[in-house]
Amino acid sequence: MKKEIVKRWFMIHTYSGYEKKVQKDLEQKIETLGMTDIVTRIMVPEEEIVEERRGKKKIILRKLFPGYVMLEMEAVREETEDGINFKVDSEAWYVVRNTNGVTGFVGVGSDPIPMEEEEVQNVFSVIGYDVEKTKKEVVKLDFTKGEYVKILSEGFENQEGEVVEIDIEHRKVKVLLEMFGRLTPVEFDFENVKKA
Repeated sequence: MKKEIVKRWFMIHTYSGYEKKVQKDLEQKIETLGMTDIVTRIMVPEEEIVEERRGKKKIILRKLFPGYVMLEMEAVREETEDGINFKVDSEAWYVVRNTNGVTGFVGVGSDPIPMEEEEVQNVFSVIGYDVEKTKKEVVKLDFTKGEYVKILSEGFENQEGEVVEIDIEHRKVKVLLEMFGRLTPVEFDFENVKKA
């Protein structure tokens, strides 16, 4: 089985008319809980429409998908003989799912299904969102949170520890190592660890 951590866009279903409130509440929750590295962007896709009222032109924003909010979040892409699956962080899933106004992720059962890249590009082109800003480097890792890795950097060489945190943006990983008789989280660059 091949695993890699990727950033993908997901759709969440909300009560109609609650899209902006859900976006605001979610942004605050994610910030407060320190999950901005997992859930990176939240948006309500809107397009500008020119309406004429009483002879005057007025620009209004119209929601492309009433009752839906888009969010970009980290997921583990798993490739098996059965196909490709995406697993989102369970804590982030819980936070999103239990936000007022959210009825659930778009997907099968409780498993969120990411949007296809083509769908995301189409939405961005309609709303005039800068697509270049959305392109992020894909980081391929042979380990995930909770798995054990072997340390390659000097001073800790050949020690093994459990991965407790992965920071894609800064290319760092926190590993629990036994030091002075207790477990201590130590940060390493991705290239200084490998799957045990």
